Amino acid sequence: MKRMSEIELKGKRVFIRADLNVPLDEHRKIADDTRIRAALETVKLALKNGASVILASHLGRPKGEHDDSFSLAPVAKRIGELLGQEVALAPDCVGEETAAMAKALKPGQVLLLENLRFNSGETSNDQTFAKQLAALADCYINDAFGTAHRAHASTAGIVNFIDSAAAGLLLENELDFFAKAFENPKRPLAAIFGGAKISTKLAAIKNTAAKADKILIGGAMANTFFAADGLNIGSSLYEPELLDTAREVREFVKTNDCELLLPTDVIVGSEFSAKAETRVVNVDSIPDGWMALDIGPRTITAFVEALGSCSTIIWNGPMGAFEMKPFSNGTYAIVDALAASEGLTVVGGGDTDLALHERHAVEKMGYVSTGGGAFLKLLEGSSLPAVEALNAK
Repeated sequence: MKRMSEIELKGKRVFIRADLNVPLDEHRKIADDTRIRAALETVKLALKNGASVILASHLGRPKGEHDDSFSLAPVAKRIGELLGQEVALAPDCVGEETAAMAKALKPGQVLLLENLRFNSGETSNDQTFAKQLAALADCYINDAFGTAHRAHASTAGIVNFIDSAAAGLLLENELDFFAKAFENPKRPLAAIFGGAKISTKLAAIKNTAAKADKILIGGAMANTFFAADGLNIGSSLYEPELLDTAREVREFVKTNDCELLLPTDVIVGSEFSAKAETRVVNVDSIPDGWMALDIGPRTITAFVEALGSCSTIIWNGPMGAFEMKPFSNGTYAIVDALAASEGLTVVGGGDTDLALHERHAVEKMGYVSTGGGAFLKLLEGSSLPAVEALNAK
């Protein structure tokens, strides 16, 4: 896979596929511009090297047709503010007018294409659409790690129709930090998994077990392990169809000489609400009608102690329903433990990222991934179609 330093940018029209899928509030104002800021380093480098830039991204999930509620207009405005220059927004991502705007670009100028998913050919990886995108530019840079696990026209198909292609700075960083943390880690290596469902992270847990020294599991996914052990879990969320799978995972981790740490106590709520009555109970004492919504204080102590001796820590998924204050302590305790760690800490996942921001701990992490789905695919040991396309170029 080529890097930006390996391709000629001067005087070229550079197509940069970025991930500008930012949250918008009810007034269509950008609620968090983190992804925009992350993408701008690659844009600035291309401009510094004498290129003109054609930026492209999706926003939300429009159904293959133009929908003003998903327009990238607010993004174009914000990019212009951050760059200190005008950033034009094309009326579409392809078409005669868009092609003319791209052709007219001069070195140092930036054009943002309208939402790629306004065209149904984006998500279907339509090769005709991919060829139209490629025709807008002289070379291609993929800097959208957040969509790298999707074989879309702008992430994989386009590479077939353009002579020069490389990875952007953000994509480089994502892959480099992941390799440092997972492929060649300083040990001990701990991996923390949380969130609601074991089904979405089963492959990642299994793949990680062959590489990590410790695996810590929290969140609602731990409830499936409790149920597999025959424990009463009250009204807690779990996956009854995966009880045998949970037992197999426990044995698989053990046979790979990896330590598996599950909660020993939990915070239970009388209902799924911030106003619920709460109790601290052992995992074998969850009352009927109550639900486990966070790891308990004894588990927090054990998890933090286990992480304290680790030189590398990877984290994906919260320890409970942290969006509700009574059930936030477990997730925040993990944030604090990683912030205090002297080892390499790599964090991925939208909910986990939100917890870092709430705790003002983003800058204290070794690396925070911009792509939850792509990050999880790497943990599974799966290839990323967008990266494979670059590797094949």
